[in-house]
Amino acid sequence: MFAAERRQLILEMVRANGAVSLRELARVVQTSEVTVRRDVRALEAEGLLDRRHGGAVLPGGFTRESGFPQKSHLATAEKTAIADLAANFVEEGEAIVVGAGTTTQELARRLARVPGLTVVTNSLLVAQALAHANRVEVVMTGGTLRGSNYALVGSGAEQSLHGLRVSRAFLSGSGLTAERGLSTSNMLSASVDRALVQAAAEVVVLADHTKLGTDTMFQTVPTDLITRLVTDEPPAHDDRAGTELQALADQGVQIAVAGGQGGTTGAAGSGGDAVPARQQRRDVPLPGPRRQVPGGGGGALRSTAMLGEQGPGAERARVADLRRR
Repeated sequence: MFAAERRQLILEMVRANGAVSLRELARVVQTSEVTVRRDVRALEAEGLLDRRHGGAVLPGGFTRESGFPQKSHLATAEKTAIADLAANFVEEGEAIVVGAGTTTQELARRLARVPGLTVVTNSLLVAQALAHANRVEVVMTGGTLRGSNYALVGSGAEQSLHGLRVSRAFLSGSGLTAERGLSTSNMLSASVDRALVQAAAEVVVLADHTKLGTDTMFQTVPTDLITRLVTDEPPAHDDRAGTELQALADQGVQIAVAGGQGGTTGAAGSGGDAVPARQQRRDVPLPGPRRQVPGGGGGALRSTAMLGEQGPGAERARVADLRRR
C-alpha cells in the first residue's frame, strides 16, 4: 500500500471512530506502528487529525463519541484482558452497578459465573450478557433508550437510582486524565454515570491505554472519587500514558494493569504489598468521599498481585514494579 493510500485509510478510520489507537491502525493498514506514527504526524501537520497518547483523534482537542459498532472493534484484546482482571474484584453475594460500554459488556460476560451477585445497570448489553445467568439477579434502571450505545438515560434512569446503595460501581468512558478524571462525550450518559457513582461506595474505572490522557466534554467521575483504575499495559513508545498512570497513582488511585509480561495480569494494591486477591478485597462502607489510600499519594507506580490459580479455588500473588516506558 502506498503512503497516500495508507494515510487516506487512516483518516477514514479516525473520522468514523473519533479515536483510534496506533496499534489498531497498524493492524488495519498492515504495517508497523513506526510507519503509522509517521503517517499520523504527516496528517496532523495538515490539520486533518490530532495525535493523542498512542493514537489519533479528530482535530479540535475533544474527541467525539463513537457508536457501538465502531467501539466494539477497537482494542478488543485490551478490553478482554481488562475485563478478565476486573472480574477478580467482584465477590460472591455482592451488589454492584455496571455502567454502559463495550468494556463493561465484556466484564458482564465474566460476572455470569459469580453466584449470588446482584447487578444494577442501565445498559441493555450488560443485561443481555447476564440474561441467562441463573445465579445473578439483574436490576435495570428506567429511562429513555439511547440507541448509539444501547443505554437507558434521562431523568427516569437517574430517579430509579435514588436511594440505591451498592458496594462498587464499574464504569467506562471516553477519556481519563489525572486532572479531570473520567469523562464522556454525551451529556445524558454523563448524568446517569454520575448517578451510578453516587450509589456506590467504591468506583472502579475500566479504561484501555488509548483513553489515558484523553479529555472529553462532560466529566463523570472526578479523580478523587476513583478508587481503582483497571487498564492494560501501554506500548513501549507511549511515554505519556505512563506519565498519566503515575499522575493518577500520585493522587491515590490504585492501578490494576492487565496483560503484562507473558500475558499475566496484575492489580495494584494501596501500599504495594502483595497479598492474595481474596484478602485484598474487603467490605466497604456506605457511599461517601473516597478515603485517601495510605501510601497512595506521591509513591512510585506499582502493579501487584498476579492473579492466577495454583489449584482449585487458590490464587497466588506477586509484586512487580511497573516501569514507565
